[in-house]
Amino acid sequence: MSINYNLIIAIFCCVTIGKAQDILTQEQAVKLALENNYGIKIANNAVRVAENNTSILNSGFLPTLTGNAGATYNLDNTEAEFSNGTSTVLNGAESDRYNASVSLNYTLFDGLGRRYNYKSLKEQYQLSDLQARETIENTITQLFSVYYSVAQLTENLDALSETLNVSKDRLVRAQYQFDYGQNTKLGVLNAEVDINNDSINIISATQQLKNAKRDLNVVLGNALESDFSVSTAVDFTLQFQKDSLFEKAKTRNVALLQTDKNIAISQLDIKSSKSGYLPTVGLNGTYGWNKNNNNAASFVAVSTNTGLSGGLNLTWNLFDGGGTITRVKNAKVNLETQQLQKQNILIGIERDFENAWEDFYNKLNIYTIQQQNIITSESNFERTQEQFKIGQVNSIEFRQAQLNLLNAELSRNQAKYEAKLAELQLLQLSGELLNVKF
Repeated sequence: MSINYNLIIAIFCCVTIGKAQDILTQEQAVKLALENNYGIKIANNAVRVAENNTSILNSGFLPTLTGNAGATYNLDNTEAEFSNGTSTVLNGAESDRYNASVSLNYTLFDGLGRRYNYKSLKEQYQLSDLQARETIENTITQLFSVYYSVAQLTENLDALSETLNVSKDRLVRAQYQFDYGQNTKLGVLNAEVDINNDSINIISATQQLKNAKRDLNVVLGNALESDFSVSTAVDFTLQFQKDSLFEKAKTRNVALLQTDKNIAISQLDIKSSKSGYLPTVGLNGTYGWNKNNNNAASFVAVSTNTGLSGGLNLTWNLFDGGGTITRVKNAKVNLETQQLQKQNILIGIERDFENAWEDFYNKLNIYTIQQQNIITSESNFERTQEQFKIGQVNSIEFRQAQLNLLNAELSRNQAKYEAKLAELQLLQLSGELLNVKF
């Protein structure tokens, strides 16, 4: 059985080049995501629209000013009798009229409807801001899920590379032993098989790492043009006690805050709907110019009028067929629905918090145990390796110790990043995800 040494050399070159790349830290990844992630950009645009809607220009408190102008041309056949008994017949009589005016309309009182609508727009702006925050939190969680996947695969690749190094040393030793008659060809063949298996594992891990980096770059909005490496350092920064963190979850959880805003909007909708019971008072004024060029049958050949007119009007819809009553009833039902949703979210938060808290500490304990397991596996491998060199254990026992150490390292890597992701989920649930240093 032959070994593709060129392939192994190429793999090590790739690993070496990867280690020489610039390291993308957690802080840099968050910064790039906030600047370039398309989901966050879309959410920020929604906030901008909501902010524009809160402008005084969209409040209904400002008057409307309308300009009008027109011209009319007439070509008539006219038969006219005058009061003195004379008559005239005109064929193709021409006349024209021109007018221009500026009208001002302003609503003095509309039953307070626009006031409550304006307040509702402000609440909707704050709701959009919370929705954008939720998008950012979800994006940060997604970011670190992929980021730590890259980190885990990087460490896995290092562990697999070290395993391959050990297998290569074993092959050299087996070849020497065979050359000097101290071992059979079977030992060489077994070493070659293990090298091939280790090489295949490295190829698979390298491909998985490349795929994970592409996934991370998508979350970053393709902000990175070339290949990159990530930091494998993990700090567990949770410093809150369980009770205090749970209190934060009940007051800062973004889903709960959005429900509070929806309740406020529903309360304003009730008041706005009730404005339909009250009258509307409006003010209007017009300044106009009119000019008429009449035909010969008219008493006045040309007339020009300019003038200012104004008025005050009151409209009171005493009964609108029950539309206002229906809107008020529906608004009250919507308010009750939002209050029920808040209670449901509170129950869900309590359950999710307990689950997330236990999940975090269990995974943190598993990570601690896995770290201790590494020490035990390393000690076992070192002893087995020494015994293998002096012939007290065979290649199968040596390979088993080698695989035990590799599996311990892979399990430790998985436990480390799963614990960190569990911590981030707990922070997100409590509304503290954006208040910690990454």
